[in-house]
Amino acid sequence: MKVPSINCLGGPLEECSLDPVTGFFRNGCCDTGPADQGSHTVSAQMTAEFLALSKYLGNDLTTPRPEYGFPGLKPGDSWCLCASRFLQAHEEGAAPAVRLKATHIRALDIVPLSILQLYAVDAPPVGDR
Repeated sequence: MKVPSINCLGGPLEECSLDPVTGFFRNGCCDTGPADQGSHTVSAQMTAEFLALSKYLGNDLTTPRPEYGFPGLKPGDSWCLCASRFLQAHEEGAAPAVRLKATHIRALDIVPLSILQLYAVDAPPVGDR
């Protein structure tokens, strides 16, 4: 069961990526629900630095896993990250860019909006904040 699809700015949740297909529900969006224990809610654009950090921390996102339909990620790909991993990457100085309109509102349970905005590629103009 999905939690309502609202982004962290309060609007409708936009698609994160269909190539590769992302999201806990593999629907291209960073939707979440009770079964999503990792809160895969932050729509992020992968960087080599983030992918290296993630691999170092034990979550290899670059190696293809065809048995799971996972092609492996490369810099530039968009992916729904666990909110706690994004926050950890921020603390390590390796956070990737974020699309706020595709980041689920539940990400705010873990990551403050002010931190997400630091990495936003679709941040609203200053007057709209």
